[in-house]
Amino acid sequence: MAQPTASGARRPIVMIPARLASTRLPNKPLADIHGAPMIVHVWRRAMEADVGPVVVAAAEAEIIDVVAAAGGRAVLTDPAHASGSDRIHEALQQVDPDGVHDVVVNVQGDLPTLAPAVVRAALEPMADAAVDIATLAAEIRTDYERTAPQVVKAVAGFAPGQTIARALYFSRTQVPTGEGALYHHIGLYAYRRAALQRFVALPPGVLEQREKLEQLRALEAGMRIDVRLVDTVPLGVDTPDDLEEARRRLAP
Repeated sequence: MAQPTASGARRPIVMIPARLASTRLPNKPLADIHGAPMIVHVWRRAMEADVGPVVVAAAEAEIIDVVAAAGGRAVLTDPAHASGSDRIHEALQQVDPDGVHDVVVNVQGDLPTLAPAVVRAALEPMADAAVDIATLAAEIRTDYERTAPQVVKAVAGFAPGQTIARALYFSRTQVPTGEGALYHHIGLYAYRRAALQRFVALPPGVLEQREKLEQLRALEAGMRIDVRLVDTVPLGVDTPDDLEEARRRLAP
């Protein structure tokens, strides 16, 4: 039997869901960044984290082709999946039908500047066996982030000096009220395998549908999500301007 790692997970696997259908930036995974498609940059960052195998869960064959050309592994999944968690769940059954990997890290396919240390940080809450899902957040520093609805706030009570706390809620509005820090949620998750299986089988939650936040489904069902605090929010590429910023940051 494999020994637990420092993160508390015995055999993590990293999965990157990717699809070409994007309203604001069509064919986003294939967008060129200094000679390599964006999905290849994300795969490289995940490989550099060195926490376990990395597999791209692709909705289209074109994504598989570019990942394979870079030396990576990708599998084809149903393009009709409603979410990345559904997509990685299907891919996991393909690549690990025997259940060797007990923790699944879901890395979004639009984070080409992701720091490998951030991927490793997402596994730290898994040292507590009571945690079903782990995710990340960074302290909000600007007025724009405090009020922007696209900046999701993680409600967690971090004691002074503490970097891991239990998530009590997630919202698009400015919560909690009163004096103190607010936290920008980062949509990178680590699931215990059984928790992922349970999560994708659940019906959409009432609050999930109201806030348009998938993670609330887990909280409504009584699942435990812990949040690891990190220093910065990775750049998510959703628009042409974001893509130009990614190219600037990754310039040779």
